[in-house]
Amino acid sequence: MLELRSVTAGYARNEPAFDDVSLTVAPGEAVGLVGPSGCGKSTLARVAALLHRPDSGTVILGGEPVRHWRHRAPRAQRTAFGVVFQQPRLSADPRLTLGDLIEEPLRATGRRETAQERVAELAGTVGLTQDLLGRRPHEVSDGQLQRACLARALTLRPRWLICDEMTAMLDASTTAALVAVVESYRSATGAGLLAVGHDRTLLERWCDHTVRWENLTASPTPGNSL
Repeated sequence: MLELRSVTAGYARNEPAFDDVSLTVAPGEAVGLVGPSGCGKSTLARVAALLHRPDSGTVILGGEPVRHWRHRAPRAQRTAFGVVFQQPRLSADPRLTLGDLIEEPLRATGRRETAQERVAELAGTVGLTQDLLGRRPHEVSDGQLQRACLARALTLRPRWLICDEMTAMLDASTTAALVAVVESYRSATGAGLLAVGHDRTLLERWCDHTVRWENLTASPTPGNSL
């Protein structure tokens, strides 16, 4: 179980992006979180993925409270998450080829010996041809780069996927293709999913159930939960 309990988080002292929010995602469950731009959804996604330390509250992963964040978190917790962000060009090192981008988590965790086989497997999964793997981000489209970013998120076979506006910059066909990849992965592994976005129709079709941001933040009772 991935749980956020009464979490408050932001980037400036005394100016939280959101306050006293609780959210639960069960193993194998797909939860959609829908809300307008600027409401704090992306900050919540970063907290859930252990990329941003909350100001208060607790994140619980597999029954254990999370005590450290980002590179200080234990490897087992860090690698339990695969994250795909809205803007692939901001989340991809422009110096890396797409193949290197997909391989990056393997290098970071000392698993180079399996890299070539794993990169080829994932490239096929997300619909990238071999010639694209040698190109850098500025040489490919947003959709091709986002395919590589999704492949990178899947490289270490995470137990949880966090998709933060993953399809916001993509056309309908690429959106459908990437959602299909995520669902195929979840079906095969039982991974849980938190999909964040503002397209309620997409999230309701994609996820087991959705929650509106205002239902997390507007309740007069503490610990607004899903």
